Amino acid sequence: MSKQLLSQIPAINKILLLDEVKALINEYAEVAVKSAIKEYIDRIKQEILNEELFEVPSLEKIVVEVTQIVKKEDRNSLRRVINATGTILHTNLGRSLLSQKIKENIESVAFNYSNLEFDIDNKKRGSRYVHLIDIIKKLTGAEDVLVVNNNAAAVLLTLNTLVKDKEIVVSRGELVEIGGAFRIPEIIKLSGGTPIEVGTTNKTHLKDYENAINDNTGALLKVHTSNYKILGFTKEVSNEEISYLARENELVSINDLGSGQFVDFSKYGLPYEPTVKEVLDSGIDIVTFSGDKLLGGPQAGIIVGKKEYIEQMKKNQLTRTLRVDKMTLAALEATLKLYLDEKEALEHIPTLHMISLSKERLFGKADVLKSRLSDLEFKITISEDKAEVGGGSYPASYLESVVVKLEHPRLSATELERRLLEVEIPIITRIKDNELILDMRTLRTREFDLVKQALIEAAK
Repeated sequence: MSKQLLSQIPAINKILLLDEVKALINEYAEVAVKSAIKEYIDRIKQEILNEELFEVPSLEKIVVEVTQIVKKEDRNSLRRVINATGTILHTNLGRSLLSQKIKENIESVAFNYSNLEFDIDNKKRGSRYVHLIDIIKKLTGAEDVLVVNNNAAAVLLTLNTLVKDKEIVVSRGELVEIGGAFRIPEIIKLSGGTPIEVGTTNKTHLKDYENAINDNTGALLKVHTSNYKILGFTKEVSNEEISYLARENELVSINDLGSGQFVDFSKYGLPYEPTVKEVLDSGIDIVTFSGDKLLGGPQAGIIVGKKEYIEQMKKNQLTRTLRVDKMTLAALEATLKLYLDEKEALEHIPTLHMISLSKERLFGKADVLKSRLSDLEFKITISEDKAEVGGGSYPASYLESVVVKLEHPRLSATELERRLLEVEIPIITRIKDNELILDMRTLRTREFDLVKQALIEAAK
């Protein structure tokens, strides 16, 4: 039986002569079409041999399947998705969205020559780091600024420059592990320093730092526990206390903020966290933070603080290996300029906009989406739920949110979720109580039509 079926499989050359396949070759590369045909024919053969297929597909069916393979292979590996999960800084989905206002600046720099390292006024070579110094100094009060490719790099460069071959005192409760199993103690060791743990997991006192200081101590390090929270019987030492103790002992005080922020989000329902400016005002010498988390910009590590220390970092050979490119600088500059007017930042920086959305506006969005989907074969309900900031920010803290819940008469929530991942622009959702959930805090109004089209395709 298998031999008979195998003999009925059309030859690749015969398939290539079909008009539909010729049209496919005109649109895509011939090599891509041939590869897709071979892939599908091999799949048919294997299914016949495994006794999973008992009839050779028609030429029409073969054309349809080959076309799907070609289109799938033609897609870029890194591509757009729609975030309906309610997690704003979704690390797996690229964290912060960039503002539309940034687009022009990036396009101007990316598609043209620029003064990346050219001092126009003095007609000589310049530094790529000067483009962000003035605006970050204005926003934070820092003496100087340096930008590298991410915050882990910022911490590594800071420690390697200032406290290589010295001891770095850090609270045991702040020895965090961030994504990808990158750990603070390992980064300290990689920098050339020696981590000295003080205190306990839940309590660290000023005297713990004092008792650890010796002739080989180089810095007192605070690390923001951005991806977890210890509750209950706890104690940590303030930035003011750390900075004072460091000055008294002629040491460097460093604070790795992780998700540093310029806006106080407590007015939007989140716990109070000090801004970058407030941390610097406490007397801390060097502060490091990310560009693509609560700042709402591109991936970058930002170092701010005392000029004498940052000047040393600029001369470190590591700086070149960790430097940012022109597009990152363009995106970051445009993002930072919006912060000169907080209202502008809240409206035009997507991360800030999503965090600050009121429940009334979220209900309004949900009503619009429900109306938009009303002609589809779904049971649609609107209810309150919880969203989160994500990205290692505000652990165990949630934002009030509003969701649209979908039920299909024939498809389970799991099956619908799977199908929505297979459409041209995948929709990333979540499931609760066998209902598919679309969270209005991260799903943008401009994406509603795309969601509707995806649901139509998924329900076929």
